[in-house]
Amino acid sequence: MKQYVIDELRSPDHNTLQAFLDNEFGPAEMGGIYWIPLPEDLLSETQAAHEGCQPFFFVADLDETRLALEFLVRTRSAIRCSCIAYATDRQREWLIRYFDAVFEKLNIIT
Repeated sequence: MKQYVIDELRSPDHNTLQAFLDNEFGPAEMGGIYWIPLPEDLLSETQAAHEGCQPFFFVADLDETRLALEFLVRTRSAIRCSCIAYATDRQREWLIRYFDAVFEKLNIIT
């Protein structure tokens, strides 16, 4: 799985990040799994055409010492479809910049 991993989180930083993610995206599912919605203006041509599969998400996996952001763009309405694919360059850049900004806002230094 292709991922962006931020590791060596300190316990207070984990708690701060968890509170932020809970507030922004709802409580974690299955441990530390969060569904991060992909903005509609970043959908690929295939994803935009698959209206029945929308919305699309990235998955963030938070544990005590790391945050792993998967680069696979998923939907909750299908397990297999051509619209489920690794992020485009624009999508991947958005995800990284978004979480870089979150870490800066929360004053978490990695």
